[in-house]
Amino acid sequence: MIRTSKLLKGNELFKNSYFKKNELKLIELAKHGQQPKALFIGCADSRVVPNLITQTIPGDLFVIRNVGNFVAPFKPDEDYHSTASGIEYAVSALNVSEIIICGHTQCGAIQALYDGVDTYAFVHTKKWLSLGEKAKNLAVETLGSDASKENLLRLTEKLSVVSQIENLLTYPYVKEGVEAGRIQLHGWIYNISTGDIEYYDPDEKIFCSLDTLV
Repeated sequence: MIRTSKLLKGNELFKNSYFKKNELKLIELAKHGQQPKALFIGCADSRVVPNLITQTIPGDLFVIRNVGNFVAPFKPDEDYHSTASGIEYAVSALNVSEIIICGHTQCGAIQALYDGVDTYAFVHTKKWLSLGEKAKNLAVETLGSDASKENLLRLTEKLSVVSQIENLLTYPYVKEGVEAGRIQLHGWIYNISTGDIEYYDPDEKIFCSLDTLV
């Protein structure tokens, strides 16, 4: 009850400050609908806040967040499609021109790939984490099983972003958009200790600092 009260007080502050200052823009969004330019697929981790780390405003990003910022391959015959449904809507209804898959350091999902999870308590999570196994196996193959866990985790976080981009390209409408030049794909790693973002260069197959773009 105390936490709920604190959140509601936060809403009062929002209405009396941010909403009032940006009322015209927010009312315009309510009246005319959203037209975001980018789909942001990020981790549900509470330390990774898409609009905060990109300094964007309501209406700029269509956001999907899940455990590990994973993207399941295109499989329309399966039962539930939360992330897939969001991708479909962003591309086919909102016509976004950019898709960002943003991983981050100290990711609990990536760590769970190495530590394992309790099957009973995390029955859904265990299956979901299988989407990160390819990245984990490649990291171990690259660094060796005797590499430090810290190095394995950091590399797996990056390789997972690349793996999820590959999965994203199994969606026909995404692949068509990329090939036609209507959609750009981006892979990011957000460092929660420094606030820095590294981006994936598909030509060099490495993650680079944003400083290299300046």
